[in-house]
Amino acid sequence: MPSGTPGPVRDAAGPATKGNKMADLDLDFVRGQFPAFASPVLSSHAFFENAGGSYPCRQVVDRLTRFYTDRKVQPYAPYPGALAGGAEMDEARARLAGLMGVDGDQVSFGPSTSANTFVLANAVRLWLRGQDAAIVVTDQDHEANSGCWRRLADEGIEVREWRLDPATGLLDPARLDDLLADGRVRLVAFPHCSNVVGAINPVAEICAMARAKGARTVVDGVSYAPHGLPDFPALGADVYLFSAYKTYGPHQGIMLIARDFGAELPAQGHWFNAGVLWKRFTPAGPDHAQIAACAGIADYIDALYAHHFAGEADAPARNAAVHDLMRAHEIEVTAPLLDFLAARNDVRLIGPRDPVSRAPTVAVALDRPADPVSLALSAHGIACWGGDFYAKRPLQAMGVDLDKGVLRLSLVHYTSAAEVSRLIHGLESVL
Repeated sequence: MPSGTPGPVRDAAGPATKGNKMADLDLDFVRGQFPAFASPVLSSHAFFENAGGSYPCRQVVDRLTRFYTDRKVQPYAPYPGALAGGAEMDEARARLAGLMGVDGDQVSFGPSTSANTFVLANAVRLWLRGQDAAIVVTDQDHEANSGCWRRLADEGIEVREWRLDPATGLLDPARLDDLLADGRVRLVAFPHCSNVVGAINPVAEICAMARAKGARTVVDGVSYAPHGLPDFPALGADVYLFSAYKTYGPHQGIMLIARDFGAELPAQGHWFNAGVLWKRFTPAGPDHAQIAACAGIADYIDALYAHHFAGEADAPARNAAVHDLMRAHEIEVTAPLLDFLAARNDVRLIGPRDPVSRAPTVAVALDRPADPVSLALSAHGIACWGGDFYAKRPLQAMGVDLDKGVLRLSLVHYTSAAEVSRLIHGLESVL
């Protein structure tokens, strides 16, 4: 499964190799897929704000442009533009589903992951109403995957907090085992990785623990999916949520849901759509153009696969190979930054120092407010930001002064070693 570490080197005859080793990422090819790198506005700065939203790939931009130019009518009606628009929406759902190992109707689109999570939490509220039940949340989460679950306490549902280690920021599965011990927990909500801690949680292990105690799992994948789309069956989650605008696409939230759990939860959409899984948790009208443009994410993953790997492979295998390719590059370019930060005594590196065990979302607490530091770095050609990033709970739990916040430096696979070097030199000058 895409777990955040490079997969084993595949056999030379397999689809994920060229020659006798895993292919290296062709960064020139990758950056050529993103219009931002040719933009006179964006290209002046090395971009380290990817955790706030990645650059969209050319395939997404082209599809969005085409939809607004030639298909911007009510889809599925019996005339050419409507039929083409509906077909492209269906294509996006089907192709993304194929990459992630699910059926098309298990993929729901919504205006954002925050909105999708809110709707899902309302369904769970009705599902658990009147029961002697508990849920588990963490204090490692972005608020979108914490606040809406915590508000279920208003319904008399017990909310248990799986607390991070304040020194490391990590979640200990043994502590979850204690929270699950009495068998009353019906749902566990946790992140694949935190948007400030960065540590990659053992999702499959956690989901298996919860399932053994009769609990469902909801995984916030917003901070991990940019580094490789999930293999949903391998993770074993009941729900996995992420944001297309952080995975090189338009501003949409994407939710994967297990078929049995989706049927068990009360529908939140129009009553006459309750029999269609991808409509059950979509109470508002979808953004047709942005859904269609999400097929460009699949175009991009397939283009990376075709450029780097020999042979044919099915969609999940292509996704896994591209995931490993992205992660190997990210690990390589992030390591010098982590070493630099760990060696300084005037910053506190949040989360693991090892680039293999974390996503390349790197937050540091400084001896001064972080926001002015990000402004100073802009003068050195570095695009980043400071603040709490809606992660007030984990930062407070780790003793970070919220008035100062953290400086967040987030990379993805299109980040170059030269850009990381520029960042390090900028930090040396500013700090």
